[in-house]
Amino acid sequence: MTTSIITTKGQVTIPMDVRRRLGLNAGDRIEFVEGDDGTFAIKPAIDDVRSLKGLLRKPAKPVSIEDMKASVRARGAGR
Repeated sequence: MTTSIITTKGQVTIPMDVRRRLGLNAGDRIEFVEGDDGTFAIKPAIDDVRSLKGLLRKPAKPVSIEDMKASVRARGAGR
């Protein structure tokens, strides 16, 4: 069993072997997940791609494939 000490500021150093097994690196976020029995688990805080749904607005007017191709050609010719 791996242990760690909580500092007076409430900080904890996650041991190297635990970080390695969780795939954690400096700057990564972690989540503390409470189980049904009151215990806690630590897991990497990786957002599901579905959480991005609705982030971008749909264009007011759809763009046709032909218009996209024409725009790409025009930009390429301008180089």
